[in-house]
Amino acid sequence: MPAIPSTSAPISNLYLSELAPNFIQSEIRAMTVACSDLGGINLAQGVCDTDPPHPVVEAAIEAIRSGQNIYTRLDGIAPLREAIAQKLEEFNRLTVDPQTQLLVTSGATGAMHATLLALLNAGDECVVLEPFYGYHVSSLQAMRAVPVVVPLAAGEFALDTDRLRAAVTPRTRAIILNSPSNPSGKVFSRSELEALAEIAIEHDLFVFTDEMYEYFIYDGAEHISLATIPGMAERTIAISGFSKTFSVTGWRLGYLAASARWLPAIGYFHDLIYVCAPSPLQHGAAAGMLQLPQSFYTELAEEYQDKRDHLCASLARAGLTTSIPTGAYYVLANSSAIPGGDAKQKARRLLSDTGIAAVAGSAFFARDAAGVNRGENLLRFCFAKKHDELAEACRRLDAYHV
Repeated sequence: MPAIPSTSAPISNLYLSELAPNFIQSEIRAMTVACSDLGGINLAQGVCDTDPPHPVVEAAIEAIRSGQNIYTRLDGIAPLREAIAQKLEEFNRLTVDPQTQLLVTSGATGAMHATLLALLNAGDECVVLEPFYGYHVSSLQAMRAVPVVVPLAAGEFALDTDRLRAAVTPRTRAIILNSPSNPSGKVFSRSELEALAEIAIEHDLFVFTDEMYEYFIYDGAEHISLATIPGMAERTIAISGFSKTFSVTGWRLGYLAASARWLPAIGYFHDLIYVCAPSPLQHGAAAGMLQLPQSFYTELAEEYQDKRDHLCASLARAGLTTSIPTGAYYVLANSSAIPGGDAKQKARRLLSDTGIAAVAGSAFFARDAAGVNRGENLLRFCFAKKHDELAEACRRLDAYHV
C-alpha cells in the first residue's frame, strides 16, 4: 500500500481562487443569522414570509403528484413562457416571442448570472447606480467584470445624468438598472429612463434591468419597463420573477426577456449552471399568472402600501426618519441617533435593544474617493411580513426612542 503523504508537508498548489478572499457572507445573511439566534423579528432579509396564493400552491402540488418532476426544456415549460409573454404585453407593454425571446430561470439572480456570463468579458465595466443591490455588484465581481458605482442624488435618489455620462469609458459595456429599487424603493420616472436610454444608445451599451418589484408600486407611481423606450428593445435584458409577487422566495423562479440575438447564449449558461428552473414550480407559477384576477395585483400594492405607512410611522416615532419609498418593500431609515461607530454596529445595537433585525445601510453603498460610505448612518428595513409580526415590530419601535 502506498504511503500516505505527511500532512506536515508544505502545501503550495492548494489555495483559494483570486476572488474568494474578497467575498464574505453578505450583511443581509449575517443579520438574518443573528436575528435567528436571538429569536427576533427579521426585518433584514426580504424573505417575504406572507402566504402564497392558493392557485399557485395547489398547481405546484398537483404537478408533483402528476409526475412533472423531470427536466424541462432549458427555456422553461411552454404554458409558463406563453403566460409570461401575455403578461409582458398587457402589463409592461412589451411584445416578445415566447419561443425565442423568453427564458425561465432559477430566480432573478440566476437570470442575472447567466446574462453576465453571456454578455460581459473579464475587465469590462458595468455601471451600477447607488444605492445598489449588493448581489449585483458581487455578481459582476464574480464574473471578473468591473462595477462602476454612480451615486444617485441624496434624498429622493434622483438620477444625475451628468454623473452617469461621466462614468462611461471606452471599457463600459453595460448599465444595471433596478426599478423599483432594492434598497431605496426608488421608482425611476419616464424622463429619467429616457435620459438613461439616451446615454445607453449614444455609447452602444447593454442595460440589464432588475424589475422584480414591478407590482409593488405606491402613491400613484408608475412602473415603466426600459425596453419599451424607443431604441432600447435590442439592448435591454429585462429580468423579473415570481419570488416577491407570489411570496415564494424559496422556489427560486424567475425569467428574462431579451432579443433573440442574445437569448441562446444566455440560455446556454443558464443550462450549464442550473440546467432548468424547478419543473413543478413552473406549473405553479403558470397557474398563478393564468388564474389570478387583476384585483390580486391591485390589492397587493394596496396591502403593502399600508404596511409601508405603518412601519415608516413607527420608525419616525422612534427617531429614525425615513425616505418614503414609492416602490418595492424596503425602507431606508436614518440611524444617526443609534449608538455605534458604523452601520453594522448600529444594526446590532438595534437588534439587541428591540429584537428587530435591520441591515446596515453600508451594504448598499461603496466608499467614495475620500473613503466615505454614505450608508453608515442608514438602516434598511423590510416590511414584507405577515400583519401580526409587522404589528409587533411596530409596537416595539413605538416603545423605543433613540
